[in-house]
Amino acid sequence: MLEAARRTAHFRVVILEGRVYVAKFRKSIQTRDLFTLWGILQLMRSYPSKLPDLEIMFDCDDRPVVASKHHRGPQASPPPLFRYCSDDWSLDIVFPDWSFWGWAETNIKPWKDTLGDIKEGNKRIKWEDRVPYAFWRGNPHVAPTRRDLMKCNVSKEHDWDTRLYVQDWIQESKQGYKGSKLEDQCTHRYKIYIEGWAWSVSEKYILACDAMTLYVKPKFYDFFVRGMMPLQHYWPISDTSKCTSLKFAVEWGNNHTHQAKAIGEAASKFIHEDLKIDYVYDYMFHLLNEYAKLLRFKPTVPPTATELCAETMACGAQGNWRKFMEESLVKFPSDSVPCSLPPDDVSILRNFRDRKANATRQAQIWENEYWQSQIRARGNRTE
Repeated sequence: MLEAARRTAHFRVVILEGRVYVAKFRKSIQTRDLFTLWGILQLMRSYPSKLPDLEIMFDCDDRPVVASKHHRGPQASPPPLFRYCSDDWSLDIVFPDWSFWGWAETNIKPWKDTLGDIKEGNKRIKWEDRVPYAFWRGNPHVAPTRRDLMKCNVSKEHDWDTRLYVQDWIQESKQGYKGSKLEDQCTHRYKIYIEGWAWSVSEKYILACDAMTLYVKPKFYDFFVRGMMPLQHYWPISDTSKCTSLKFAVEWGNNHTHQAKAIGEAASKFIHEDLKIDYVYDYMFHLLNEYAKLLRFKPTVPPTATELCAETMACGAQGNWRKFMEESLVKFPSDSVPCSLPPDDVSILRNFRDRKANATRQAQIWENEYWQSQIRARGNRTE
């Protein structure tokens, strides 16, 4: 099963007697592979000698590839493939993305420092004094759903209560990314999250901003968003009627400012407290431990593999790559044990999923009622 995952994998990681080895198969987009491997090394430094022997295959591309429809029945043998996101129709194993240790190509710092900067940015403007519209800045050319979103921008014909901006990464790189600092984008009451080619790393930065996140219905999920609740941590937005859905959400928020502010603060608290880097390592620790329990063979080091060492990785890096590695380096082992896994109770998960579905339906009911009332009001004015 493991060998079958090699078809799309970028690298194989072997942990053997507390040491990390990697066999690389192909180059990833930018330095995703490098910083993912760096993150695994930091996990080992945080919890030295506490991970069992194991082997994993890792795919650094965006979309899941292990379709569940091809792996059904008691004889199914789905390839165990790790990646950054999955969906309801795939069996890919979800792992924290590379940007938790820094995204050097876009000058985004490691997660701990980024969270600190966003926290300071949140203090600059009180929620009540922020711009009462929905904000989004990004690259609309990577996916049809984003191009569709741009139709919702303010124009002479319509004002959908949105302010949408195209991010020119080439121009930003020439200017040293001065206009794309994450902490400078916490200026609106509402921020929009929308997927790109797959899930987007922007998700965690948007949710951390104290704004009520308007979360366009996704196809994909990363490792942490499954623990968040509609109407508690974000407002669900239709992916088929974005403009009307966004306008209603903003209108609702501006008419229910206390509740809208509370939703934004709840998401921000979740990101700043429940998603701090120590808990990211705990997720990685438990995921790899549970995975290792399924192995039915003794891991071995492939002939083409090399041993990974944090010092040699950092010493060979330059510029932002080295800077971010130094900033995210775990200098001392954790002085606490990993958080405990909750009971393995299917009913708890089923109940949680039902609550999420009901909350999303409730938002849709309110939205439908709002637009029906607008139609009736226009009809009365016409008469």
